[in-house]
Amino acid sequence: MKMKKLFFLFTILAFILTNTKALSQDFALAQLEKSPRHHEWAEVRYGNRTVHCFIVYPEKPTNTPAVIVIHENRGLTDWVRSLADQVAAEGYIAIAPDLLSEFSETKKRTSDFANSDSARNALSQLKPEQVIHDINAVQAYVAKLPSCNGKTAIMGFCWGGGQCFRSATNNPNISAALVFYGGSPDKAEDIARIKAPVYGFYAENDQRINAMIPKTEELMKAANKKYEYEIYKGAGHAFMRLGDDPAGSPENKQARNDAWQRIRKILEKM
Repeated sequence: MKMKKLFFLFTILAFILTNTKALSQDFALAQLEKSPRHHEWAEVRYGNRTVHCFIVYPEKPTNTPAVIVIHENRGLTDWVRSLADQVAAEGYIAIAPDLLSEFSETKKRTSDFANSDSARNALSQLKPEQVIHDINAVQAYVAKLPSCNGKTAIMGFCWGGGQCFRSATNNPNISAALVFYGGSPDKAEDIARIKAPVYGFYAENDQRINAMIPKTEELMKAANKKYEYEIYKGAGHAFMRLGDDPAGSPENKQARNDAWQRIRKILEKM
């Protein structure tokens, strides 16, 4: 009887540890802890909404552009915060909004969800209009920070990549949109509103997303919009995160490294 109880307790403990690890990434936490840059949390308020945001400041003597970092479909995870720190290391203010902010009375942030599946399910329930309003409010907020020069770019990953592309159709104040393996608008009237150049970062082994590229390219060309993309050989979906992990495959690591070279060149043009 005691053995059965012990087995049950160990099973519960393993379940808790597994699901906790799904929301956190040890390698990302280690990167954040070693960072010399200033990290802080901010509340962006508009109307009845409060959007919790993670901000990282670069170590620079002058005002700089800002980059909005839109998270994957598991919410604002440790890796996304780490990626924001990496952006700041390149010399830009990085702000990562938690788009699960104030989801419910008991779920105020991504970290309030029991596991990444719960966060993903909640994210699917968000109204598209709210997401866009949240991102627009964050853009207006970060552009007015005393150390920002007023210019803002946006980058998004997976689900966030699609929101990044949508933001380009809705916000004329965005200087550049960097879409990582995310979906794209499929209506000409949406594409026509884009002001910023759009840069795509795609994985070779990700046909679910890549199948959209030809139509996107056609629509962007017809509307005379700048759309440049790269497909990274051998890489899989989410290669920026997977390639950041020390246990990642050589292909994902190479894709991440190559993508960073391109990111630097794009942001330098702002």
